[in-house]
Amino acid sequence: MRVFGFAQADVPAALAGQVAALEAAAWPGSSPGHDPALAPRVMLLADGAGTVAAALALLHKDIEVADRTYRAAGLSGVVTRAELRGRGFGGRLVAAARTALAAEGAVDLALFSCDRPLVPFYAAAGFTELPGTVLVGGTPGEPLATDRPGFDKAVVAAFFTAAPEADRAAFTGVRVPLYPGNTDRLW
Repeated sequence: MRVFGFAQADVPAALAGQVAALEAAAWPGSSPGHDPALAPRVMLLADGAGTVAAALALLHKDIEVADRTYRAAGLSGVVTRAELRGRGFGGRLVAAARTALAAEGAVDLALFSCDRPLVPFYAAAGFTELPGTVLVGGTPGEPLATDRPGFDKAVVAAFFTAAPEADRAAFTGVRVPLYPGNTDRLW
C-alpha cells in the first residue's frame, strides 16, 4: 500500500470513481468533491493494482482567531473501504496527512470536527481534542455549529506554528467561524 496525493482536479478518473463510491457508501446522498475555493487535496492509500483502501481530502482556508489569521487545513471525507476497516489503513492515511501538513510549511494548523467516539482514532495520528471549541460552518444564513443539540462532535487539531501551546490555548473554548465573508458552504 502506498499513499498518493493529488489536487482534487488532478485525481485520475479511475481513482476518483472509487473515492466517490466509497463516500456514497459511507454517506448516502452525499456529493463527491469539495469547493475548489478550499484548494482541496485528495490523499489516497492504494495498493499496487490501484484499489483505493482509504481516502481523505485536505481543505485549506484562512481563519481568524484572537486577532490573528491562521492558515488552516481541515480533514474531510475520511473513509476506508468497508471490508478493510479495522486493519489500520485509515489511521495510516490520517497520520500521513498530518505529516504532510506539518512538512508543508504553508499551514499553521490542522483543524476539523469528528464524531466524539473517533477522537482516539485521530489522537493516535497526533491530533488533540480542543475542549469547548466550536466550529461554525455552513453559511451565514444557515450556520452549522459543532455544538448544536443532538450533534455529538468534537473539535481536534494539530498545530505547526512556532508557539503551538500558545496557539492551542487561543483556540481552546472559542467559537471559530469558518465562513466569514463567504456565502459558499465550507467544511
